[in-house]
Amino acid sequence: MCAQVREYHRINQHRKGAEQGMEGTDKKQQRLAYVARRYYLDHQKQSDIAKEMGVSRPMVSRMLSEARALGVVEITVHEPDSQVAGLFSRFCRMYALKGGRAIEEAGSDRLTNRRLSQGAAELLQDLKTCRLGVGWGYFVGQLVGWLEENPQPESSVQEICPLVGNAGFPIRNYHSNENVRLLAQYLGASPHFLYLPALPESLDEKQILCSTELYHQICKVWEQMDTALVNISNYPSTPDFASVARYGNRLQEQRACGRLLAYYYNEKGSIICSEQDFAIQIPREVLKRCANVVGVCSANTSVRALRGALYSGCFTHIVARNGLIQELLEEA
Repeated sequence: MCAQVREYHRINQHRKGAEQGMEGTDKKQQRLAYVARRYYLDHQKQSDIAKEMGVSRPMVSRMLSEARALGVVEITVHEPDSQVAGLFSRFCRMYALKGGRAIEEAGSDRLTNRRLSQGAAELLQDLKTCRLGVGWGYFVGQLVGWLEENPQPESSVQEICPLVGNAGFPIRNYHSNENVRLLAQYLGASPHFLYLPALPESLDEKQILCSTELYHQICKVWEQMDTALVNISNYPSTPDFASVARYGNRLQEQRACGRLLAYYYNEKGSIICSEQDFAIQIPREVLKRCANVVGVCSANTSVRALRGALYSGCFTHIVARNGLIQELLEEA
């Protein structure tokens, strides 16, 4: 009987000791949590916390280390690259894109456009582009300038062709054949040229030009492309004369917000059509059949222009600055 009593007291004392140990552990963790809260959340100095608690500063430092070791405090470091990658992955999922590049902004639009040019060139290599079609516009001129300083004669690109005819005005970025010639030179590729104007005088003239062998030849080249590079541009506040001739008031009435090649579209992604559209460029249905259609936004491309371009369903990849992508996601 005495042995049973002794065993009972032994078990009871063990239980009380365990309870006291648990109580002590809880108090210790509460103490560690208090120190951690004061240091990490209230931004108090370790010396001030030590004075408040009546301990030494090294003791506070040890308590903070113990708090991390016991899991009372968890420190997470968000690397900038991983944040950008996560943001861009969300962007691609939202708009059913295959991929692209999110580019960090630089100190000026000129420097940002250089980074965008480099990102576009790297994407073409990642896609193992063999037959490339190139649009026109400000960014294409920027890309030509970047490749002039950073030629890539060993690139995967073997052939390059224009996606739109030549402009009749003296702006380098819209001389399609010249851009193609330079890009071919810097990428070590063979050029195909389109010896037709982008904007003929009339619809009748377009029909005549599109019945020629020159046009039929470029159509065959377009069908064989594996990648198209297209600049996404803002809709100008004041339409040019050719746009007025092609569309009348239709661009304003249908609220055009951007342009890809010589096509205009609204924020819903609808391409604005006109029976008087006499532009010579790759047909939309042929462009959409291309495996990779890369839309590139320059430093000043607006959210409205990018949103409408994405809704058009023309693009599989996007190259744009981080801020533009983030702004679009925040709106969504």
